[in-house]
Amino acid sequence: MTRSYFGTDGIRGKANEKITPELALKIGQAAGIIFQRGEGRHRVVIGKDTRLSGYMIEYALVAGFSSVGMDPLVLGPMPTPAVAMLTRSMRADVGVMISASHNAYEDNGIKLFGPDGHKLSDEIELEIEQLLDSDLTHKLAAPHELGRARRIDDVRARYIEFAKRTLTRNMSFEGLRVVLDCANGAAYRVAPEALWELGAEVIAIGVEPDGFNINRDCGSTSPQALRDKVRELRADVGIALDGDADRVIMVDEQGHVIDGDQLMAVVAESWREQNLLTKPGIVATIMSNLGLERYLASLKLSLERTAVGDRYVLERMREGGYNVGGEQSGHVILSDYSTTGDGLVTAMQVLAVVKRRDQPVSEVCRRFEPLPQVLKNVRAPRPRLEAETVVSAIDKARRRLGEQGRLVIRPSGTEPVIRVMGECDNRALIEEIVGDVCDALRAPAEAA
Repeated sequence: MTRSYFGTDGIRGKANEKITPELALKIGQAAGIIFQRGEGRHRVVIGKDTRLSGYMIEYALVAGFSSVGMDPLVLGPMPTPAVAMLTRSMRADVGVMISASHNAYEDNGIKLFGPDGHKLSDEIELEIEQLLDSDLTHKLAAPHELGRARRIDDVRARYIEFAKRTLTRNMSFEGLRVVLDCANGAAYRVAPEALWELGAEVIAIGVEPDGFNINRDCGSTSPQALRDKVRELRADVGIALDGDADRVIMVDEQGHVIDGDQLMAVVAESWREQNLLTKPGIVATIMSNLGLERYLASLKLSLERTAVGDRYVLERMREGGYNVGGEQSGHVILSDYSTTGDGLVTAMQVLAVVKRRDQPVSEVCRRFEPLPQVLKNVRAPRPRLEAETVVSAIDKARRRLGEQGRLVIRPSGTEPVIRVMGECDNRALIEEIVGDVCDALRAPAEAA
């Protein structure tokens, strides 16, 4: 069955165009119907980031879940990993995060978690889609069975305590000057408080959300402001989260960006030394740098690759018994602690390594030299990949590259673009190869 609503990370689109109150209401009803299992009252945990449209979607979801007899527990602005954690902790039947992650404020989205805190399987998403396209009037609750909404006030303290407990009791960040960019997003209160409680000197930026400025020239997708502030204040480290705080990138004391591949290498090596890895390897996507794979091999660790998307990383982790995985973008999953990416917890694990080694971040977090990697986006529909000229160009490119590197061409799961990524030791060669493929992708549109 073709998926009409769900993408690789929930349902996402322009607020009040694709993500409307009507759709949110029906999602609440459909998910509420599916996840009412067993006797007694049923709960749903609902969190959001700081987008203006979050209010509209939140109230519509509350109405939807209440109308089928579920009790909504409303959290307000909280990181995605906090929603996943609280879904488990509060014994909820389902969890919802209202966010479009790293996208601009105009977009919004709805992510759903099962009672175990994991994102939904394809099968359950398809069940929800079938209900979204059907008349649910006959499934509404009787007046005496309607749900009752409650706002939960102590969730920040719960999540902060959870994050701190991922470290050893004697770990302190005292002596570290940290610049923290919260992207004017969901973690704008919890992240600075957590690091401060652990002893760090915290200079927080991106902590003045106004409904419109989430991810705008800040956060993990726009780290320049963080780099400038780290150098200006001579800080030890910079940390940048994205809008819903499930991603993180870091900046060393010299202002150099540390991406998710380097962060996974730091954690994998540290956990290997402490015998904390459940398997001798980690899971990453096809986009992770070949340099990471070579570095892990030098440590006798494997790199299992998946399709792009944290859900695919987590699926492989669960199938293979791995406890470290993630994406180059900074979406790192440490399954000992969380069922999804957690930017704050990942950053804290890296800071703990910095403290134990008593070395500058530039030394601790530069574990390998990345191969030159070129990524270009071509605005084109998915069927363009099947054009004869495009297939021929891709085949030719792969023959030229041979065993020197990798070439990955894939349609985006969230935008109408095709992403072309190549990497090898020769930058000039890979730039030419990626350019040729992009030209072939554009040519049919120009001819038409």
